[in-house]
Amino acid sequence: MKGMQTGSNGPIEVTDVKLADFLCFAVYSTNLAFGKVYRPILEELGLTYTQYVTIIALWEEDDQTVSGLGEKLFLESNTLTPILKKLESMGYLTRERDKANERQVRISLTESGRQLRERAFSINLTDACGLTSEEFSALQKEVVRLRSNLLKAAHGEE
Repeated sequence: MKGMQTGSNGPIEVTDVKLADFLCFAVYSTNLAFGKVYRPILEELGLTYTQYVTIIALWEEDDQTVSGLGEKLFLESNTLTPILKKLESMGYLTRERDKANERQVRISLTESGRQLRERAFSINLTDACGLTSEEFSALQKEVVRLRSNLLKAAHGEE
């Protein structure tokens, strides 16, 4: 209903809305908290969070196109390309034109990129979150569902 927000205790008048009542702020501030937990391992690896998730996506599926990787990471090509160039200069991946389609660039991990895996998984997020593994999994699935619904709404889909 227009003029109303839904908070944790039910509907609230817009004039009573507090920052803590916004789900978007809860998600945003949780993301900042994740950054604090990740900071030590990222500093040790010499990576930014975006570089880190790019490497993880390549561990999951090596030798993929820039466009395919961008879709997985929710990043546009003009945002992803500088990240890939930096990771290439660090020796973690290679970028090559696709032999079958010269317009596409394929991304592959180097041996150094593959070796990051053991060092990168030294942090236990289930423990850091204070959730059981079942709660962690359920929350992750709900956040993904929320993201999917928001993307549908942003594209005008029902």
